[in-house]
Amino acid sequence: MSWSWPYFFDYMINGLMLRGVWVTIWLSIISMILGLGLGIIAALMKMYGNRIARYIAEFYIWLFRGTPILIQLVIIYTGLPQLGIRFNVVESCILGLALNEGAYLAEIIRAGIMSVDKGQEDASRAVGMNWRERMWLVILPQATRTIIPPLGNQFNGMLKTTSLCSVISMQELMRSAQMIAQIQFRVLEAYCIAALWYLLLVSIWGLIQARIEAHYEKPFGAEEAISSVEN
Repeated sequence: MSWSWPYFFDYMINGLMLRGVWVTIWLSIISMILGLGLGIIAALMKMYGNRIARYIAEFYIWLFRGTPILIQLVIIYTGLPQLGIRFNVVESCILGLALNEGAYLAEIIRAGIMSVDKGQEDASRAVGMNWRERMWLVILPQATRTIIPPLGNQFNGMLKTTSLCSVISMQELMRSAQMIAQIQFRVLEAYCIAALWYLLLVSIWGLIQARIEAHYEKPFGAEEAISSVEN
């Protein structure tokens, strides 16, 4: 079948395709936020928890980093119901993406925390801060500089990873392209438009990420004061 430009341009603004784009966006954002929460918890458990907490965190990270996310999604959607645990398609996608992302973010966050000079924790302990205050007011804000770039890259990957949810019939961008291709038998045009939409989404995110990184590269605290004096 020959290439058709009319179909190509029509698919770009096709209602089904646009709905798929929107689903991809909110699915990525929600999964990333939940994954970030899981990653912080797992990283703190691995670094500061007791032996049982460390084992749980290490097992979680090992399991979800060591198995393909596609298999994880299929097990959550079709395997867990056999144990009496049922999730609909949306819930399965969010859960699978968040659990997988959390395992990767846990290592990123752990590396960011370890990059903070040990003297910062000692100084905050010396002024009477408890562990929670040291972590949330001193260590994590400084670790953010190290965490932001790989975190942004992970979200970039998340936008594309959501395409795997089409396997369990989640109607995101890839699934929308598949449906359009099946209806009108214009496979190449439909998939090329899907590819362009993914490229557009990651390009927009790239601009946002650059602004975020530039913001966190600015000096703060003592560095900010020294910079102001020098200027």
